[in-house]
Amino acid sequence: MGYDEQLKPCRNNLPESSNPRRVVNLISSLISLSLSIRVFAGKWQLIRNKLEELYSGLVGADDDPSLSGVLPAILSTAEECSDLARRCTDLTYSGKLLMQSDLEVVFAKLHCHVKKLSEMYTKGVLTHSYALVVSKPGLGASKEDMRFFVRDLLTRMKVGDVGMKKQALINLHEVASEDDKYVKVIVEVGDVVHFLVDFLGSSELEIQQESAKVVSLIAGFDSYKGVLVGAGVVAPLVKVLECSSETGKVAAALCLQSLTENSDNAWSVSAHGGVTALLKICGGVDCRAELVCPACGVLRNLVGVEEIKRFMVDEGAVSSFIKLMRSRDEAIQVSSIEFLQSIASGDESLVKQIVVREGGVRVLLRLLDPKWPCSSKTREVVMRAIENLFFSWSSCVTILMSYGFVDQLMYYIRNGDVSVQELALKVAFRLCGTCEDAKKALGDAGFMAELVKFLNVKSFEVREMAAEALSGMVMVAKNRKRFVQDDESIALLLQLLDPEEGNSGNNKFLISVLMSLTHCNSGRKKIVSSGYAKNIERLASESQVSSAEAKRLVRKLSTNTFRTMLSGIWHHHHHHHHHS
Repeated sequence: MGYDEQLKPCRNNLPESSNPRRVVNLISSLISLSLSIRVFAGKWQLIRNKLEELYSGLVGADDDPSLSGVLPAILSTAEECSDLARRCTDLTYSGKLLMQSDLEVVFAKLHCHVKKLSEMYTKGVLTHSYALVVSKPGLGASKEDMRFFVRDLLTRMKVGDVGMKKQALINLHEVASEDDKYVKVIVEVGDVVHFLVDFLGSSELEIQQESAKVVSLIAGFDSYKGVLVGAGVVAPLVKVLECSSETGKVAAALCLQSLTENSDNAWSVSAHGGVTALLKICGGVDCRAELVCPACGVLRNLVGVEEIKRFMVDEGAVSSFIKLMRSRDEAIQVSSIEFLQSIASGDESLVKQIVVREGGVRVLLRLLDPKWPCSSKTREVVMRAIENLFFSWSSCVTILMSYGFVDQLMYYIRNGDVSVQELALKVAFRLCGTCEDAKKALGDAGFMAELVKFLNVKSFEVREMAAEALSGMVMVAKNRKRFVQDDESIALLLQLLDPEEGNSGNNKFLISVLMSLTHCNSGRKKIVSSGYAKNIERLASESQVSSAEAKRLVRKLSTNTFRTMLSGIWHHHHHHHHHS
C-alpha cells in the first residue's frame, strides 16, 4: 500500500503536478539515488543538501493548499534533476563541461525553490503541520519507503518541538530494533547520526535517553562503530553516564561496551573521563545489574591498556569490585569476579595482594559454600577465578587451604553437577601442582580415591588428567603409604594397563604411579600378587611408546626377592620389614 492511501484522504481531485506527496516521493528517491553517483561528487553533494532542505520544507506543509502555486515548478526541476542523475549513473552524458554546467543550473533552481518556500513560511503563508502522524511502512517495504520514513523522522528531529523530537526518536528506535535494514538507512540518510549525537547532549533527559537507545542499537553493528566514533559520540556518551536517567545511563554503558570491543576507542573513553564515571557507577550503593553489568563490561575492555589499568588501581577499583562481589545479585557477582580477573591478569601480584588484603578470598569461598544459593554457572566462574587469582603464589595457596578450599573442591568432585564436577577436578589437579602442602592436603581429604574413579570415565581428557594427578600425588611419601593400603585401586590400575583396554594414552602415568609404589616392599608385593600383573609383562613386550617404561617397571619388580616370590616361596615375616 503506498503512502497516498495510507496517510491521506484520496486526492484524485488534484492534478498530478500539484500532488505534494508525489513531489516529495520523487525528491526522496532523488536523494537516495544521488548517494550512488560516482562522478561530480562535489556538485552532487551540494544538490543533495538542497534536496534535503526542500524535502523538509515540503513534508512539513504537506496539507497546505498554498503549496499548489509552487509545486509544478518544483516538480519540473525535480524531473530535470532526475534525468541528470540517471545520465551520471549510466555515464551517458556527452561532455564533462556541459554536464557540469547543467548541474549548476539545477542547483540554482533548487536554491530558488528553497528560498521561496522559506519566505512563504516567514510570511506565515505556509505553516508546519508536523502533528501528522507518520505511518510506518509495512513489512517488506522497499528501501525507498524506508528512506522516506527515516527522512520524515529526521525532519521532525530538526524542526519539531520536544514532544515531536522525542516521538521521532522513539519511532526510530522501534523500527531499528524490529528490522536491521533500518539501521543501514539511518546511517546512510544524511545528518541522522549527527542529530543523534547532538541529542545526547540535550538538556531534556527524555531526548537524551531516547537518542542513547538508538545510538546503542547502531553500535551493535561492527561496520557502523567507526561512523559513530567519527561523529564524536564518545564524549556525550560519557556525559550521559554522569548525569542522565538510569535508562539513559544503561543505554550509554551498553553503547560504550560495544564501542570499546575495539581497543582503539579505549583511550578516547578514558580521555573524556569515562573511567571515573564508570567506577562511580560501580561504586554506588543501590546499583542495579542492568547498569552495573555493562559498566563492568566497558571497564574490562579498558583494562587491557596498561596506563588505564594503573589509573583504575590507583582509584581504588579493586576495593569497589570486592564490595560488588558481595552483592546478592548473581549477575553482578559474576561481572565483578570477571573484572577482578581481568585487572589481575598478567603478573599483577599488586592487584592480587589487594584482593587478598581486602578479604576477597573469603568472599569468593563463601560463594562456593554448598549452602549458599548460587547457580552451577556462577560456581564455575568462582572456581576459575580462584585458580587464576591465587594459585600463582604459595602463600596464597596456604591461605586458601586454611579457609577450607580443599574440602569444598572435594564436595563438588563428589556431588557436583557434571560441569562443576569436571571443573572441580581440573582445579584440584592444578592445585596439586602448586606445592607439596597442597598434595598432602588433597591426600588427607581423600582425593586419590576419587582420582581412581575418574581413571575409567568416557572423556579421554579427564582420564589423562586423573592419571597425571595421581602420579603426582604418590610422589609424596604420606600419600604413597595411604595408597598402598588400597588393594582395589592397585588392582584397577593394573587392570587398566591391559593393552586391550585401549587406554594407552594414560599408560605412562599409570606406570609412573606403579613405579612410585615399588619404593616400598608392600607395594611391590601387592603389584606382583595381583591377578593383573601379567599386563605389565605384556606391555613391556609390545612396541608401544610406554613399553620402555613398562620394561623399567618389570626390572624393578624382578629383583632376586621377587623372583623367589613369583616362584611362590615367600615368608610372611618379610612383610613386616618393609620400608617406604
